[in-house]
Amino acid sequence: MLLRMSRLLLRTLREDPADAEVPSHRLLLRAGYVRRAAPGGHTWLPLGKLVLDNVIRIVRDEMVAAGAQEVSFPALLPREPYDVSGRWTEYGDDIFTLTDRRGGEFLLAPTHEEMAALLVQDLTTSYRDFPLAVFQVQTKFRDEARPRAGLLRGREFLMKDAYSFDLDDAGLAEVYAIMRAAYQRIFARLGLTHAVVTAVSGAMGGSASEEFLATSDVGEDTYVGCTTCDYAANTEAVVTPMPAVPEPATGALTVHDTPDTPTIAALVDHANAHALGGRTDWTARDTLKNVVVTVHHPGREEELLLIGVPGDRDVDLKRLDAALAPGTATLFDDFASRPDLVKGYIGPQGRSVRYLADPRVAPGTAWLTGANQPGRHATSVVAGRDFTPDGTIEAAEVRAGDPCPACDTGELTIRRGIEIGHIFQLGRRYTEAFKVDVLGADGKPVRPTMGCYGIGLSRAVAAIAEQHHDERGLIWPAEVAPADVHIVAAGRDGQVEAALALAADLVAAGLRILVDDRPNVSAGVKFTDAELIGIPRTVVVGRRLADGYAEVRDRRTGERAEVGLAAVAGRMTRV
Repeated sequence: MLLRMSRLLLRTLREDPADAEVPSHRLLLRAGYVRRAAPGGHTWLPLGKLVLDNVIRIVRDEMVAAGAQEVSFPALLPREPYDVSGRWTEYGDDIFTLTDRRGGEFLLAPTHEEMAALLVQDLTTSYRDFPLAVFQVQTKFRDEARPRAGLLRGREFLMKDAYSFDLDDAGLAEVYAIMRAAYQRIFARLGLTHAVVTAVSGAMGGSASEEFLATSDVGEDTYVGCTTCDYAANTEAVVTPMPAVPEPATGALTVHDTPDTPTIAALVDHANAHALGGRTDWTARDTLKNVVVTVHHPGREEELLLIGVPGDRDVDLKRLDAALAPGTATLFDDFASRPDLVKGYIGPQGRSVRYLADPRVAPGTAWLTGANQPGRHATSVVAGRDFTPDGTIEAAEVRAGDPCPACDTGELTIRRGIEIGHIFQLGRRYTEAFKVDVLGADGKPVRPTMGCYGIGLSRAVAAIAEQHHDERGLIWPAEVAPADVHIVAAGRDGQVEAALALAADLVAAGLRILVDDRPNVSAGVKFTDAELIGIPRTVVVGRRLADGYAEVRDRRTGERAEVGLAAVAGRMTRV
């Protein structure tokens, strides 16, 4: 492959675009890899398409090696199968829906579990057809409320999704392990430093799932690791270790006047200043914060819900949504319509709505909390005596230093990452929905169990850019770079002709070459563009041409060397 920049559909930018929020977005736009086409949608330019194709090639290689067969489902899907699975309603506003001229309802595919289950129902009949795994590379669509960060959060994106079918849970566990190992190889080849973390399944369903997160300060996913063991989890999946059961509190519930204390900080100050309950050592941790949310259930009426967490923590709405899935929650603010809910003074005793509490609100624990009267709080409000939650919920924020749920000695650290892959043990949710049965070895019907395995391909390109850049531009790993070598012709005294001749030699040696042969462009601009574009190795045909030398630059290490023109091809073909 030989690309000549004088003929290439490419325009580099000197300044960062105003709407570019993160490094990958800025650099992919500036270096001419993508262009914004619509909110959450981008056009891939030639260099960008080459990088994307390299990512796809690596993923395809490993999927085939893992035993999966490639198929291609339609992106425009009928409503009926998603009604059968329940996900037409569960997805809510997250999907694009449309009606055709005949009144038929369709959606633009966010994922294809239903189609995969129907395909297996159509084409398999016997246990001899299993195990089976299929995969595809296809554009997906999700109606993101706020597309942002370029390729990291789009409404249209390229994805590899795979689906496995086995006759029993042991078979599912085996293929899940195979796919997990394949993902590790894929991300190693892509040059992505990543963590594998326990995750929640959400609308996908299933008994177990793990996310692959590329480590990045701009990542939207927050995850934890342990200082002692190998525990790692998305914060949405962190389980709070059960506290030691205290001696049951014996003091009587006592209501106190606490004017102008609608916040935890004001309440603690007042409690210490007035020795509420005979104490002057109150902290936020001793208080019980009760937060009212509105839960939006797909296809059902909204519900008011009260969430109780220790007062030194806030409710994490992402964790709350994960616990309520497929429902979602928003903070309730129409307190004028609910005089029974006294804002700033809500307590769990005598409540009028369903109440779910943090696991730390264990039976026997005593709290300083609202008395459900304006300007009044109560001490010695004991869980299990004065109130009993309707259940527990993992909704409180996770903090660095929290105890590890997997070991007795470790503490959690907080990290950020970009979700680049997600694998699920789905089980039989979809094969049950469509009554997918095959004949077992004993002649009796068997219902297969499913796994699902996704990689965000366009997002992976952005994640690579996030991890591989410096202040001058991109630095692509060799296997995904749009070319192996970038030849820069300084532009005078036959240098362009010599650069093109060298490019032909390198192409003949099996290398992919980008040559900057642009006329009337200064050497300084060409060098700046070479660093911005980020191909791993650059060969400069410049001032030493008359002596038979070119300069070889390594974009990754910054090393430079003068090399004889006759030796350049041999040097470039050595990895």
